[in-house]
Amino acid sequence: MTTVALAAPQRRGRAPAVAAASGLAAAMGVGRFVYTPLLPLMVDAHRITAHDGALIATANYAGYLLGALLLTWRPALHDRRVFLAAAALLIASEALMAAPGPILFPAVLRLVAGVASAVIFVACAGFASRPGSGRQSAGIVFGGIGFGIAWTGLLVLALRPVVSWQMLWLVSAALTAVLLMPVWRLDIRPGQRVPRGAARGSRVWRALLVAYFLEGLGYIVIGTFAVAAVSAERGPVAGSAMWIVVGAAASVSTVLWSVAARRWSPALLLPVALAAQWVSAVLPAVSGALWAAVTAAAVFGGTFVGIVMLAMRVGAELTDGAAAPLTAGYGAGQILGPVMVAPVLGTSYSAAFVIAAVVLGAAALTAGAVTAGIRRT
Repeated sequence: MTTVALAAPQRRGRAPAVAAASGLAAAMGVGRFVYTPLLPLMVDAHRITAHDGALIATANYAGYLLGALLLTWRPALHDRRVFLAAAALLIASEALMAAPGPILFPAVLRLVAGVASAVIFVACAGFASRPGSGRQSAGIVFGGIGFGIAWTGLLVLALRPVVSWQMLWLVSAALTAVLLMPVWRLDIRPGQRVPRGAARGSRVWRALLVAYFLEGLGYIVIGTFAVAAVSAERGPVAGSAMWIVVGAAASVSTVLWSVAARRWSPALLLPVALAAQWVSAVLPAVSGALWAAVTAAAVFGGTFVGIVMLAMRVGAELTDGAAAPLTAGYGAGQILGPVMVAPVLGTSYSAAFVIAAVVLGAAALTAGAVTAGIRRT
């Protein structure tokens, strides 16, 4: 991922970080993840099947990977005009999800949303690495993802009984527009290609790439089907409530992981976070109890954004320009995840979570090898 400078008017305090967080709430929390709580509603309305839902989700993740790679190859493309165009496309793609059409239509719309959300993500996340942004900026900025997720859960929970799933897509588009307003005041400048350097210990670097790819592969299964699984067991209200738990946990976790990374090595914390996320996949696979669902939602929300932050920190210690290949591997994993579990989706989602648990277990073990390799060097 390229680094994009955001130059805002000189404002004291944390206002610029909060504005960037609002952008991530729009692009990621709503733009990408509102599909999760709306998926079971669309399935219940016979708009799509669970199998169709997995393929549509894959289109969104492919779009995100495409957008991230495009800005990596051509960082000069990322100027204010491209940013505003991406914002408009994201809003329009959400609103058009309410329109009728063949399955290819929502798949194309989610592909477009993926590209647009990647453009916005690169711009807003770049603020966290901006010189002078402050030690807490990363926690605040990335916390916006959880904030957006929580809002999507609240939105669906409050409005589902009185409006259709089509109207919920329109409301989501309006929410995205509102959240993007603070970001439009920031001065978006073209990024610079980061020079590539030699990795400190090539085996360790390759192990990190594998671990992060496996994280993208495993976490996206939980992120895509968690609400659908709870909704199938306990109804759509419970499903939406679980998604609120995920968002609330993600909102506060980024600051906590940032604080922990100042006390312990990010390389030491990464396998811990992955092991915790493994638990969030195991619980819904082995138990349909409410306590298991709530615990899994909290643990998943408390780890998936933190893992992104930690992996980027570890990668930066190993080589220059680590973000781009890490993001590519993560994006590739997200594309393969829904496709991998699509054949086992039916009356139960347990098999999908079992697969996710196996993948995340392998990711935690591989991250442990990264920690050991860094200590040796």
